[in-house]
Amino acid sequence: MSAYETASQQLKVAAEHLNLDMATLDVLSRPKRELQVSFSIKMDNGQQRVFTGYRVQHNDARGPYKGGIRYHPAVEINEVRALAMWMTWKTAVLNIPYGGAKGGVTCNPKEMSKPELERLTRKYTAMIFPIIGPYTDIPAPDVYTDPQTMAWIMDTYSKMVGYQVPAVVTGKPISLGGSRGRATSTSRGVIVAAKEAAKTFRRGLAGRGIAVQGYGNVGANAAIIGREYGAKIVAVSDSKGGIYNERGLNPLDVLKHKERTGSVVGFPGTKEISNEELLEVPCDILIPSALEGQIRSENAGKIQAKIIVEGANGPTTPEADRILFDRGVMVVPDILANGGGVLVSYFEWVQNLSRLYWTEEEVNKRLEKKMREAFLEVYDISKSKDVDLRTAALILSVGRVVEAMKLAGEFF
Repeated sequence: MSAYETASQQLKVAAEHLNLDMATLDVLSRPKRELQVSFSIKMDNGQQRVFTGYRVQHNDARGPYKGGIRYHPAVEINEVRALAMWMTWKTAVLNIPYGGAKGGVTCNPKEMSKPELERLTRKYTAMIFPIIGPYTDIPAPDVYTDPQTMAWIMDTYSKMVGYQVPAVVTGKPISLGGSRGRATSTSRGVIVAAKEAAKTFRRGLAGRGIAVQGYGNVGANAAIIGREYGAKIVAVSDSKGGIYNERGLNPLDVLKHKERTGSVVGFPGTKEISNEELLEVPCDILIPSALEGQIRSENAGKIQAKIIVEGANGPTTPEADRILFDRGVMVVPDILANGGGVLVSYFEWVQNLSRLYWTEEEVNKRLEKKMREAFLEVYDISKSKDVDLRTAALILSVGRVVEAMKLAGEFF
């Protein structure tokens, strides 16, 4: 099942609970706009190479389109459609005034130099320029894009309009209008969601064993922040494999090891495991922070964690969701769990528009408040309707989008 098929199936489940008519479901199932672009750049060896890029805008009933841009060899239109739809639900469940979009370029950034990535980013920005803007569509970082990428996008867009527009993207370097706390915001949101989920089991995070799949920005910082909250990090992994120690790991030391060697594998005093095995290690909380479709019907019955907090987008298939729910495993869904990034992106956008900037303490306090409120709203719906948290989050978010569409009416 593709990511887009998964997203569409999830929407249908929410539509049944909301008694949506077929016309409304049809509108929500399709992006409002899709842009596919092809462009060439000169590589360092002097040869021209053509790349394909996308920007998909799903829904803007509640505000400007919002969503990241990823650089990855697997980027294709159906994946971007799914991610754009999930962004619509994510901004709605967090109750911030955005719609949903997503973008990407099919490339392998690991094999490209910094000058090549800059040329690619500036050309891609010029190609999607007609449909982005501070009041229309605001990109952000995603897989293999970062504050430097956003700086290039902002600079290219600003030069094309003739004046500086910091609010056209979020996730920028602080010196160019970025928000303090943005770099770790997704991870902080994941841990706040984990803490709230743990409370429903009448225990906090202190002493809880956490396993993290994916040791990029989100996974590594989730492990570091989780340990600050008193949790015990028992396993982590990256694309090359994983490590396990039931007594706990120091995530900062593991990160230094990865930066030095290129992987978490080989960290002293640990047992080497695969990414698949990491999902099944003994732990209280599992945080999948890699790519889509990691938890499937084949392994859902083997997961020992009682709480799964989705740091990645779409890591759990619908079939696995049903198995986990029947087993009493709480899954905090991606559209809620990893919403910290878009929350602080929203804070950054507000700061850019007002030209007033907040301290990191203020940002983190606002993030925790919004995440806690969203979790409790979703949890209350799940209890009242006897559904899993993903279905509850979709009922809440889809309901908010439909309400905005109906109140605005139809324009001819």
